[in-house]
Amino acid sequence: MQINDIKQAVITATEELILKGALKKGAMVVIGCSTSEVGGGVIGKSGSLEIAEAVFDGAHEVLSKNGINLACQCCEHLNRALVLEADAASGLEVVAAVPKMHAGGSFATTAYKRFKNPVLVEEIKADAGLDIGATLIGMHLKRVAVPLRLSVKKVGEAPLFAAYTRPKYIGGERAEYK
Repeated sequence: MQINDIKQAVITATEELILKGALKKGAMVVIGCSTSEVGGGVIGKSGSLEIAEAVFDGAHEVLSKNGINLACQCCEHLNRALVLEADAASGLEVVAAVPKMHAGGSFATTAYKRFKNPVLVEEIKADAGLDIGATLIGMHLKRVAVPLRLSVKKVGEAPLFAAYTRPKYIGGERAEYK
C-alpha cells in the first residue's frame, strides 16, 4: 500500500462523487475515514496520521477546487462530531472539543490541524458523503440518501461507500416531480 495510491483513490472517488451526485458550489460533503481499516487493520486499533493526511489532502484538494465544503467525521469517542471550517458552520451549533488520535481519530485530528479555522459541530445534514472503512456517516446525510457505485471500491484495504442526497418526494400520485 502506497500513500500516493491512497491519495489518488480518494481524489478519484471525490471527483466521481461530485459528478454523479451533481454537487454544486456551496454543497456539503461528509467524509468518515478509519485509517486503521485503510491500513489493513481493525477500526479504532491502529490509526495513522500519514494515511489521514493522504485522505484529507486528496478530498480537500478536489472539494475546495469546486467550492464544496468538507466535514470530517470524528470517531465514536467524540460522538461522531464533525470538523469543518468555521465559515461552513454558519447557523450550526459549535461544540467544545479538539480531536486527538484516540479521541476523535487520526482523520479528524488531521482535519483540525489542516483547516484554516476549524470548529466542531455535533451534526450536519450533508448533501453527499464518502464512508471509508465503515465509519457510519449516514447520521450526517440529508433524509433521502441515494447509494452511489463508484469505480473506486476500496481506499487502501478499507471498503468505500458513497451516497448523495435528493429531496423527498411528497404529494402522492397526483404530484409531479422534476
